[in-house]
Amino acid sequence: MTNLLLAFALMLVIEGLLPFAAPRIWRETFRRALELTDGQLRFVGLSSIVIGLTLLLLFR
Repeated sequence: MTNLLLAFALMLVIEGLLPFAAPRIWRETFRRALELTDGQLRFVGLSSIVIGLTLLLLFR
């Protein structure tokens, strides 16, 4: 459970870096994401899951 909370905390730190450092770029990224179709968003989500799981398996 501790590892899960640490991973969640690290995710929040990483996700907060772009809006803190470059809010204009972050806003534009979300504007572009709104233009994607559901299928494209699902592909991005699936890709993130696969890459994350692969990294977990490689470094564990």
